[in-house]
Amino acid sequence: MVIQENIFRAILSTKGRITGKRHSVMLRAVKYNEKIYFSRHRPDGDWFQNAIANPEVLIEYNNSTYTGKANLVKDEQLEIKISELKYPGEKRAKEKRVAIEITLYE
Repeated sequence: MVIQENIFRAILSTKGRITGKRHSVMLRAVKYNEKIYFSRHRPDGDWFQNAIANPEVLIEYNNSTYTGKANLVKDEQLEIKISELKYPGEKRAKEKRVAIEITLYE
């Protein structure tokens, strides 16, 4: 995997669960244990719901495109760790969040 940073901004592209069209959004990402994580406060965002419904995703970062498979993070301790990595030293690192884990295809 070429991504070296632990925290970075990337474009996550998902397939719309209703329209079937590509939906892209720029988000703060976390690299941890060779996986990529995206998180938010609630699971009501389109990109989040799309990734759960259609787990094949694209990540664009540093002029490269990566493909991967999204999975809902169900481990509360891992969700906490991702928040701490995503917002180091910030109060919001302690807020409850939901996350998806992306396993990149090599």
